[in-house]
Amino acid sequence: MSISATQASSAPSKPANSRGRVIFASLVGTTIEFYDFYVYATAAVLVFPHLFFPAGDETTALLSSFAVFGAAMVARPVGSIVFGHLGDKHGRKVTLVGALLTMGVATFLIGVLPTYEQVGWIAAALLVLMRLAQGFALGGEWSGAALVATENAPVGKRAWYGTFPQLGAPIGFIIANGLFLIIAAALPSDDPSMPSEAFLEWGWRIPFLFSALMVIVGLYVRLKLVESTAFSKAKSSGTVQRLPLATVFRDHWKELILGTFFMLATYVLFYLMTAFSLTYGRAPVDAAVPGLGYSYNAFVLMLILGVVFFGIFTLVSGPLADRFGRRKTLLWVTAAIIVFGLLWVPLTGGGLFGVMAWLIIGMSLMGFTFGPMGALLPELFPTNVRYTGSGISYNVSSILGAAVAPFIAVALWTLGGGSPFWVGIYLSGAGLLTLIALVISKETKDVDIER
Repeated sequence: MSISATQASSAPSKPANSRGRVIFASLVGTTIEFYDFYVYATAAVLVFPHLFFPAGDETTALLSSFAVFGAAMVARPVGSIVFGHLGDKHGRKVTLVGALLTMGVATFLIGVLPTYEQVGWIAAALLVLMRLAQGFALGGEWSGAALVATENAPVGKRAWYGTFPQLGAPIGFIIANGLFLIIAAALPSDDPSMPSEAFLEWGWRIPFLFSALMVIVGLYVRLKLVESTAFSKAKSSGTVQRLPLATVFRDHWKELILGTFFMLATYVLFYLMTAFSLTYGRAPVDAAVPGLGYSYNAFVLMLILGVVFFGIFTLVSGPLADRFGRRKTLLWVTAAIIVFGLLWVPLTGGGLFGVMAWLIIGMSLMGFTFGPMGALLPELFPTNVRYTGSGISYNVSSILGAAVAPFIAVALWTLGGGSPFWVGIYLSGAGLLTLIALVISKETKDVDIER
């Protein structure tokens, strides 16, 4: 073989999709998916305890609402297995379209559900069903979007490209909570700790129905994608697995475990800084379990400001992970998360300045830890099981971290008599487990994405 032929065969393959198409397709889908998820998370705090469960103890209703919130996390690994199987056998494009449609339909239907007052426990059962469908869809969305980004990335820029599907999380949060904020301002309440009657009757449904328009845009973009070179090579070479799930458990079980614990601190931090913080921030200072006493509008504005830092540092983390490596970057960030968990009481007790510092630091750390995951988890697995392997790791971690985090946080907050001390300790404990996983792992930034 000639030298020129050898160089041609070893040269990196040209991405199958243009840079703009890759960035937009990976970003728009996760933005919509996370928007749908955050709309539910916000409603789980503001609306569902009042409308979908029996009137009585407020804490019990809130915990019931968070339990339904967590049910989606249980469905996510199932979604990762089903969509992962389809994505590893038939390609990324068709799978991503299916995940987006599933999420969009489930979210829209939540917006038309009857309440407990109208149909009793059937309302809660339907809410659980739709929430399971949301989790099932998100189980297939993230890994597919991450693969679109990383399998089409230029050499040396995988982590940066991998931050774009991750950027969908802060953007979706801002759109979802911004829309809720606008509706709440248009339908003001006399009681700052409670939504208005009009908001509870019909206003809360608008963000769920609005998701239908966003899904149409996402589908248009996704349908224009072509398969990545990595998957096309796997298909043409005959390495596509008949049962990707069996292969990944047999040959890559260590990577599954490591990937799951890589994500643990990220998940716990994220859902504490969003779902739990909204509960804690709005709880009256003179309540049985006291909180910070902010009105809904004020605290959501504070949260949105914090999430802006989430977005900024998600993008910043990509070039850092490309330069210094995913492992080294995440070791430093995870150590910072552990320290942050120990500082919750002094920060939240420092008035408006301290609370804003708490939100900004927490969201900035979230960006730093979440951004590199878009490249790190796919890099753990070869092409023929990458969708399944990265999806399972990402979504099993959602059970260990996200599914139980708001529920545990409320229990620990109650145990502390309104102090977030034990909630912060819980975050530090999750960070320690992630740190151990990172210490025993190897760097992945130089692996061949087409292997």
